[in-house]
Amino acid sequence: MSQNDQPRQSVLLAPRTSRRDFLAGAGVAGLAAAGAFAAPQVRLVSATSKPTSADWAALARRLSTRKLLRPGEKGYRQAKQLFEPQFDALQPAGVAYCASPDDVAACLSFVRRFRLPVRVRSGGHSYAGWSSVTGGLIVDVSAMHSVRTINNTIRVGSGTDLMRFYSELAARGLAVPGGSCPTVGIAGLALGGGVGVLSRRYGLTCDNMTAVQIVTADGSVLDCDRTHNSDLYWACRGGGGGNFGVATSFTFRTHHLTELCVFYLSWPWSHAARVIGAWQSWAPHAPDALWSTLHLSGDFGGQPVLSVSGTYVGSQTGLTTHLDDLANRAGVTPTLMSVSQQSYLDAMLLEAGCSTIPIGACHTGTGGQLARVPAFAKSDFFTRPLNKRGMRALLSGIEKLSAIRGAAGGGGSIAFDALGGAVNRVHPAETAFVHRDALFLAQYYTSWKWPGTPSGVASQHRWLRTYYNSLHPHASGQAYQNYIDPGLTGWQQAYYGANYARLKRVKAKYDPGNLFSFPQSIGSA
Repeated sequence: MSQNDQPRQSVLLAPRTSRRDFLAGAGVAGLAAAGAFAAPQVRLVSATSKPTSADWAALARRLSTRKLLRPGEKGYRQAKQLFEPQFDALQPAGVAYCASPDDVAACLSFVRRFRLPVRVRSGGHSYAGWSSVTGGLIVDVSAMHSVRTINNTIRVGSGTDLMRFYSELAARGLAVPGGSCPTVGIAGLALGGGVGVLSRRYGLTCDNMTAVQIVTADGSVLDCDRTHNSDLYWACRGGGGGNFGVATSFTFRTHHLTELCVFYLSWPWSHAARVIGAWQSWAPHAPDALWSTLHLSGDFGGQPVLSVSGTYVGSQTGLTTHLDDLANRAGVTPTLMSVSQQSYLDAMLLEAGCSTIPIGACHTGTGGQLARVPAFAKSDFFTRPLNKRGMRALLSGIEKLSAIRGAAGGGGSIAFDALGGAVNRVHPAETAFVHRDALFLAQYYTSWKWPGTPSGVASQHRWLRTYYNSLHPHASGQAYQNYIDPGLTGWQQAYYGANYARLKRVKAKYDPGNLFSFPQSIGSA
C-alpha cells in the first residue's frame, strides 16, 4: 500500500453486519415510510357474488397444508405481515399457504371465480408492499422449500429463503450467486435479476437459472427452459416477480466453492473524494473474482462514514494485492483493514449479519433474532464514473445528514455495488434483465426505529428524495426492478428498457386477463 500519514490498524476481522443491516444501522435500508404514500390498494372488480365463509373453508380443504388464515383467526395477524412493518395496516381477505403447484392452482381458480385481487409472497420483501393487498388473497409459497441436487444443478422450491438456500448449498460444497439479506426469498431475487457478492464471478442469480416451474393464470403448471416455453423462461430471468404467474421451483447451475475471502476497509471522511475516485476506476474493472461495495452513510445528527467491503474468490494473498492497488490509486492507506478467509457458509452468514447468532435464529418472527426494519429506498444504475459535479452531490448529500433531525434510530446512506465482469458479458436481450452496461448499482437508503414520529420520518423521506434528485442526473436513467420504487415515473423503461415490449407480449400470452396485477406490473398503464 502507498505511504500515508494515517496509521493503518490491522485487525483479524473488522466488525461487520449484513449489507442490509449495515445500511440500516448506519442509516440505510429500503422502503417507504408511514404517510409517504398510501398503503397499496386494489379496487375489486365487481363480481356476481362474494366468497362466503363456506367458500373459504372449501378452499382451505383443497390445500394440502390445510392452512388458510383469515381476519379474526388465530395467527392471522402474524401471517399477514410483510418484512416492512409500515405495511401492517394491509388487510388481505386470506393468506393461503401452498406446498405444491396444485395448491397454487386451487388458489388461482378461487380468485378467478370471485374476481379477487391476488398477490404472491415468498420472502415478503417488496419495497412497495406489493406482496400483499387489502381485500385480496395472498398466495404464500414459503412451504415450498425443498432442495435437491441433480448432476451439476440444484432444484429449489420457490419459498426457500436465502439463508436456507446457502446452508443447503454449502453442505454440498456448492454455490449459486445471490443476495445477502437472509430472509429474502429465492423467487423474488431470481425473477428480478439477483445482484450479489458472487455476481461478477458467476453472473446474476437469473443468469444461473436453467429452468423454472410456474403456475399460470389459468392454473396450468408449466416447466420452462431454453426449449420448453422458452419465451416465459426468458421473461422469468429478470422480468420481475408476480407478473406472469406463481413460480413454484427453480433449477440453477451450481459452482464448486468451499471458501471465500471477505474484506472490510475504512478511511476518514476527509479522504472520501480520493477513495471514491479510486474505487470507481478500480471496482468495475477488477478481476471477476473480486466484488466490492462502497458505503457512504451516517446517522441523522451524526458524522459521515466511508467504507469499502467485499468478497474475493481466491487467496488472501491475491486479495491483498488487489486491495493494495485500490489504496495506491487513492494515495491513502485505510485506517482500518480486515481480510479473512472464511468457509462459503460463514462468509454468507457474515454478509447476512448472522455470524454471531445461531443459523436457526437468522430470521424474523417466532424464534428469530432479526428485526423488521422500516425503510425507504431508491436506486440508480451508473454507466459512467461520477465527474466532479456528481462527486460534490454525492458527498454533500451524506454530509447534510448531520444537520437533519430524523426519527429515532434514523440514518441514511448510499451503497454502490460494483458490476462489470460476468454480469456485463451477457447481451441485454439474452435475458429480461437489461442492465448489462452499468459500472455500478446505487441504492439510496434511509431507515429508522419503528414506528418513528411522523415529522422525523417525513424529514428522512425529504432527505432521500433530495439526495436522489441531486445524483440521478449523473446516472443512466435505469433502476433495479428488485428495488421496486412506487414513486418512480417511467418505470417501464427504467426497469426493462428495450426489453419491455417483449415482456408485454409474454404477459399477453400467459396472463391475457391480467390476473397478476399491481401498480407496476408488466402491462400496467
